[in-house]
Amino acid sequence: MITHRFAMLARSGLQALDEPTVRAVVRQAVRDVRTAPPPPPDDPPADPALAALRRTVDDLAASTHAIGELMLEVAPAYLSDTDAVGVLALLCEEIGEPLDHGLAARRYAMSGDRRALHGTVL
Repeated sequence: MITHRFAMLARSGLQALDEPTVRAVVRQAVRDVRTAPPPPPDDPPADPALAALRRTVDDLAASTHAIGELMLEVAPAYLSDTDAVGVLALLCEEIGEPLDHGLAARRYAMSGDRRALHGTVL
């Protein structure tokens, strides 16, 4: 996957790859592999209120994933939750997010599994 992306860049006429470009290509490839595809949609609910609730939950999960990616920028995936707490506590305080929600968002961004959000965000 990464080799293919670098080959596409080479065909585009790029002469030399700088570090930020390589980092961006690798980061996007990792994100594409790590993020699970959304579950296949069920038949749309007949109840409009239920359909609206499902859309709201999907929007909440998408925004939480984005927050989780921010958390991973500050506390990379190789850190355990225990090790990440010190750094993330400051970030969560700055953005007004409870620490347990920040940790759950970080786990969700790593796994792509909404179960990481149960009991906190969802």
